[in-house]
Amino acid sequence: MEANGKRLVHEIEKIDNFQGLNAPILRFRSSLEGPCDGEAFASFIMNLEDRKKWDAQIDNVYEAYAIDDLDMANMAMGFNKFGDCSKMGVGHCITKANLGIDAREQLTICGINNLDEGSTIIWGTEMEDRHDYLFPPGRRVTRARSHIFCTTLTPTSANSFDVEYVLQLEIGGKIPAWMTIPIVVDNVKKLFSCAQKFYHNENGELEAFLAEKAKRQALTSGPSFLMTP
Repeated sequence: MEANGKRLVHEIEKIDNFQGLNAPILRFRSSLEGPCDGEAFASFIMNLEDRKKWDAQIDNVYEAYAIDDLDMANMAMGFNKFGDCSKMGVGHCITKANLGIDAREQLTICGINNLDEGSTIIWGTEMEDRHDYLFPPGRRVTRARSHIFCTTLTPTSANSFDVEYVLQLEIGGKIPAWMTIPIVVDNVKKLFSCAQKFYHNENGELEAFLAEKAKRQALTSGPSFLMTP
């Protein structure tokens, strides 16, 4: 779709009908300056205040259920076959209605896996219909589904890293995919723009995050995962 080495998001690729689904799978590639901290990048997707910085449609995103038994999760993943799972949870996400598109909601299981060489995988997938009882009480809105979500951060030096962001999002309802793809692309570009400013430590945000993270790690060996897809 796009390829320009001078841009922040320097490559965007698309595969239609991936796994026989109507929604295409999109892959975004970028290179950022700063420490390869996956938890910091995940906060732009999973933390409401950080999500608001680039996603104008977000209404709420929060951890609905924490998964604290990470030993069991790692055992299910094959003991470090895909890295060490340090955080996992089920989150609920709801967006605002806008430009003729009704509100959407998701129920997603996500996690963060850390690899020995310093890479991080932030992953997620939509819960099945049989898990609908996990939705919060109240009126339901149209269901969107992230069939695949995976962001991989790989360090390229002590102060730089590459990012690959992969998403297969079915918006739901009767809206064709070709209408939503430009919106998704634009939003992901805004995400990377916000992330670049953060990792450049604008307004001291990176420094404050790392200090708070060090404080949490000193207090507990297993900080809870504020999962907000």
